[in-house]
Amino acid sequence: MSSSRLRAGRCSIPGQTYVLTMVCHNRRRWFDDPDVSAIAMFGLKEMDDRGYARSLAWVVMPDHLHWLLELKTKPLADIARRFKSSTALTINRAQGRGGALWQAGYHDHAVRSNVSLRRHAMYILGNPIRAGLSEQIGDYPYAWTLWPHDR
Repeated sequence: MSSSRLRAGRCSIPGQTYVLTMVCHNRRRWFDDPDVSAIAMFGLKEMDDRGYARSLAWVVMPDHLHWLLELKTKPLADIARRFKSSTALTINRAQGRGGALWQAGYHDHAVRSNVSLRRHAMYILGNPIRAGLSEQIGDYPYAWTLWPHDR
């Protein structure tokens, strides 16, 4: 089923918080390379700087990323498209290659309560631990949260 059909009937609500997961094409581990990870992190920051979203937490894993964000001025589908397009273009140029970087589509989930918000933030920050990439929250260099880690 096409990603546009999967999103049929969904709405993007400014001020609503969402968890967005985007996966690399064929699960290729693009983000094992620190320079490529830096491009993805810059892309997330750019969405904030442009006023499209307010990032609450994110993690760039070797073959995917999770992003907890509050919508501001753009619909979720537009933010995902802009992020994926700009990062793919920049990474492909840096790597001297062409072709798909991201899988088509993305997974999203609307966060509906403060309890759920905390649970999703902790899931995102704990992802590197579960994958064996770090031993504790705050150690993984490709994760960020708005909140202090000791809360």
